[in-house]
Amino acid sequence: MEDTKMVNSDRAQRRVLYVSAGASHTVCLLSGDDVCSWGRGEDGQLGHGDAEERHLPTIISSLGDCEISSITCGADHTTAYSDSTRTVYSWGWGDFGRLGHGNSSDLFIPHPIKALKGIEFKQIACGDSHCLAITTDGEVHSWGRNQNGQLGLGHNEDSLVPRKVVAFEGIPVKMLAAGAEHTAAVTECGKLYGWGWGRYGNLGLGDRNDRLVPGEVAPVNNEKFTLVACGWRHTITVAESGNLYTFGWSKYGQLGHGDYLDHLVPHQVGGLKDKPIIQISGGWRHTVALDDAGRLYGWGWNKFGQVGVGNNDDQPSPQLVKNLDGEKVKQVSCGWRHTVCITEKGNVFSWGRGTSGQLGHGDAVDRSLPKRIEALSADGLACQELKSSGTTSSTASHWISPSERYAVVPVETVRSLSRNLHQNASVGESQVHSSDGSVPDTDVKRARTGL
Repeated sequence: MEDTKMVNSDRAQRRVLYVSAGASHTVCLLSGDDVCSWGRGEDGQLGHGDAEERHLPTIISSLGDCEISSITCGADHTTAYSDSTRTVYSWGWGDFGRLGHGNSSDLFIPHPIKALKGIEFKQIACGDSHCLAITTDGEVHSWGRNQNGQLGLGHNEDSLVPRKVVAFEGIPVKMLAAGAEHTAAVTECGKLYGWGWGRYGNLGLGDRNDRLVPGEVAPVNNEKFTLVACGWRHTITVAESGNLYTFGWSKYGQLGHGDYLDHLVPHQVGGLKDKPIIQISGGWRHTVALDDAGRLYGWGWNKFGQVGVGNNDDQPSPQLVKNLDGEKVKQVSCGWRHTVCITEKGNVFSWGRGTSGQLGHGDAVDRSLPKRIEALSADGLACQELKSSGTTSSTASHWISPSERYAVVPVETVRSLSRNLHQNASVGESQVHSSDGSVPDTDVKRARTGL
């Protein structure tokens, strides 16, 4: 790509610490506090100062001196946090205030969220169009889209800046997860909560109603919950015992119960009953779980191979992910249609949808089996030949307002428009690629009118 440079050789001996996957992009944190991103960049979610795709991991130059300690992908936006400076950064698609900067503008390089400066956080969770953060004291802040109450603020008005979720006052929250339009949380005492859009039972409250404030899920088998993750419209949780439970939408088998039935309350995944689960992640319509032996399981929608079993058939029950022989997985993240993991050996693998380069292999090819990302893996190039974006200032002016950049266009016009941002206009979509099936009828197709 244009405006790139090779990183200094004295910084080349690094390893990948953490990965996070969005709708069609991927971000990773390296030792040495560097952050890489690749995949779709149309809405600025890569943070390189432009709207181009990257098919190989590229270091975000503007974060070079920011001492980043964690990263999280939303669907088409990204956040990063520096524990040492207590600063939260965000960039990418800005509609509905999901970036937390007080407006709905897109941002093509990372920018600090002023309202959160100086606050110590232990986790940030990003959904499709909303974000939440937990302080070290267990307080919750939320911002972004709120049409179904997913911010937990007691109303359904969007919030362009972070707001404190007063419903959790006196209830320390341990972990949060954000889906498309719903949110889930587990507390320090092991209780599970859900709020927002609940049409498929994805709140776990026994009905299909929305909730504007967090609702406590009824106890299940006297379990105390420790982990939670959200797919687009389903929820995954793990108990202290290692038992895995899922609930919500299951049209594609993403709940893992061997059928395609929705569940309105948490239901244990029987196929993993004797395998203590230590980590979970939810994609658009697929799910993955990691057991305490480093084995990775996937199930659900598999149109692009995102389950990782070597075919494109949907899987309604957990399947051992293939092509990871000799590896123990230590961390995993689901994008909408792709999956990425890190192994104990320091290797990074990706599989599933690759049309925007989100798999990081230098091409735009879908893969139904995990493939090692050579640029990042210890057994490959070990981060020694990574390029860096040319933009170096996190305070440069790279704001683009919605009125300047978008126009609503008829659905039938979308496929005929050019994708080249620097020649004419390119196609952008708020939910999915135009070539993907089962796009909700309410999705708005948006075309960029120019930078």
